[in-house]
Amino acid sequence: MTQPLDPVACAQELIRCESVTPADGGALDLLHDMLARLGFECTRLPFQDAGTDPVDNLYAERQGPAPNVCFAGHTDVVPAGDPEAWSVPPFAGALVDGQLIGRGAVDMKGAIAAWVAAVSRIPMQAGTLSLLITGDEEGPSVNGTRKVLRWLADRGIELGCCVVGEPTSGTRLGDTVKIGRRGSLNATIAVYGTQGHTAYPQHADNPLHRLAAALNALAHDPIDDGSEHFEPTRLQVTSVDVGNPATNVIPAYVTANLNVRFNDLWDSFAIERWIQDRLDRHCPRNSLAVRATGESFLSAPGPLSDALVGACEEVLGAKPELGTGGGTSDARFIKDACPVAELGLRNATAHQVDERTSVDDLYRLTDVYEAALKRLLETG
Repeated sequence: MTQPLDPVACAQELIRCESVTPADGGALDLLHDMLARLGFECTRLPFQDAGTDPVDNLYAERQGPAPNVCFAGHTDVVPAGDPEAWSVPPFAGALVDGQLIGRGAVDMKGAIAAWVAAVSRIPMQAGTLSLLITGDEEGPSVNGTRKVLRWLADRGIELGCCVVGEPTSGTRLGDTVKIGRRGSLNATIAVYGTQGHTAYPQHADNPLHRLAAALNALAHDPIDDGSEHFEPTRLQVTSVDVGNPATNVIPAYVTANLNVRFNDLWDSFAIERWIQDRLDRHCPRNSLAVRATGESFLSAPGPLSDALVGACEEVLGAKPELGTGGGTSDARFIKDACPVAELGLRNATAHQVDERTSVDDLYRLTDVYEAALKRLLETG
């Protein structure tokens, strides 16, 4: 067995790769080398759709007895913004007072490093282990996980279960294991009226007044009360735009944008009908364009979530909640292939200036992942 890897050193090396979507920055080369030394067969999977940036991905597998326990993650990160706003260079992987600071420290190069370090402690004969790492999670998610899963299916490679290393923890490490995610839908509304002079409103039809009534209904009509594992569906108005600089002109039309985060009582088509009904009620002339970026899903509690919960209790001394909150993740694609659950570092500084994780949390997450792997491989 090879010498176990240090998760902090691994995370530092990964952070030093400037892998802002869709750039790889050498991150997958680095992972390829680490995993090859641990006995993994690594396959690079570049994909590109017409009109999109090319994206590189990695599937690594170390064969053993079934099932195939997979870890899914992404090496791409969001831009660092103004580097002068950071206390240290954002891609230096600096250690300051027990904190690892850098873009991607928690979302999610730290979790990748912790999983690789945990795997380095697992004997090769213990079971089949794999990693599905994409460079297209923070971007449009077109040339990443979905296409890797299709590539696996085309070759008859089945995943037994999958852990996604998104930063799920809130106030303390391991307080939440996510077993599902809300769906997300963006909507653009256009309401049409009749332009006119504000002094003669009887000759015009103000679309802003009609839209105001519709938005009031959309924002305040209860959608649902939540379900067993999900909070209530939430709708937020994100913009209203009329483009009218004149103070004495009633505009001809107005647009508004909405975002809806919906639970497992709905799909995007039902949410679209719910919006359209309230729009039609107040705005006779309207159009509605929607784009769903993910459907809600639940990966029912079972052996995978039990293993993660048990590992957290064993290592951290506290039982995590099974949650479904937050934004979307690539788990929305993986759930069609196998049971999936998410567990990672604390999310408080994700995408922020001075994104950071404590060194202690990195070591403890590695221990949690190791304990979870042993449980999954023993019960497989």
